[in-house]
Amino acid sequence: MQRKEQHIWFDGKFIGFAEAQVHVLTHSLQYGSGIFEGIRAYRTGNGPAIFRLSDHVKRFFNTAEIYGMPLPITPKALSKAIIDTVSKNGLDECYIRPFGFYNDQHIGLNPMGKKVSVIVAAIPFGSYFANKEKGISCKVSSWQRINSLIMPPEAKGSGNYLNSILASMEAKKDGAEEAIMLSHDGYVAEGPGENIFMVQNGRIVTPSKTADILLGITRDSVIKIAEAKGLEVEELEIHREELYTSDEVFFSGTAAELTPITKIDSKKIGNGKSGPITKMLMDAYSEVVTGKNKDFEDWLTYI
Repeated sequence: MQRKEQHIWFDGKFIGFAEAQVHVLTHSLQYGSGIFEGIRAYRTGNGPAIFRLSDHVKRFFNTAEIYGMPLPITPKALSKAIIDTVSKNGLDECYIRPFGFYNDQHIGLNPMGKKVSVIVAAIPFGSYFANKEKGISCKVSSWQRINSLIMPPEAKGSGNYLNSILASMEAKKDGAEEAIMLSHDGYVAEGPGENIFMVQNGRIVTPSKTADILLGITRDSVIKIAEAKGLEVEELEIHREELYTSDEVFFSGTAAELTPITKIDSKKIGNGKSGPITKMLMDAYSEVVTGKNKDFEDWLTYI
């Protein structure tokens, strides 16, 4: 069967996947001045559903505000563009990438007054980590997480992720599957593209905002789902060594969803397998995003 041609929403109209091109001197390509979101749509009994669409759109516009990027679109219009892109491509499960960028052939740091474009892409996407079900290995990175004195960690700006790329590359070169980054104060912050949780004696702990983390939407979902299950969740400063003695550790994120971490710095976490609380939350999260938990159905935008 011939694969259906994919389309990208680009400044208000759909174009073919291969047509979505910019000049090599585009400002956001040269300087990393783009902004973006990562969103997922899931297959449900009522058709595809986009997970927490309004929250992702809100954060996209917050990032634009932080970076002073004048977006040529409203939140309502962007939400419609995202829905239309998933529908246009006939996808019942996918990863969605809204992206705002300075679409201008320009050498020079100052982007003020330059054209801003917005695109929306939707692509088929499975598990981010190949070993998601059985758990992954991590390495505490020598690269610290950026902080607000350097760049805004609460914004999803393209340039922010050079920090993440360095950490992730280092971890993989050292034989781990992902990195864990510390804050400039030495506390556990997050993964290159994921928030992190640990479980100790049935209590769930995740780094607080003071650790220069991105306030992840999946992170917030995990906290709310866990609390609905009657579990205690605390946001605290976490020392690196606390991870080593935890019963369970896991990542959360749009791409990673919930992914168990079974080894850190060559040290086995718990029994070296996905723990019972992590497994329970993974199953609960799957029920929420696929529309099987009616208590959180307002997080779903059906198409």
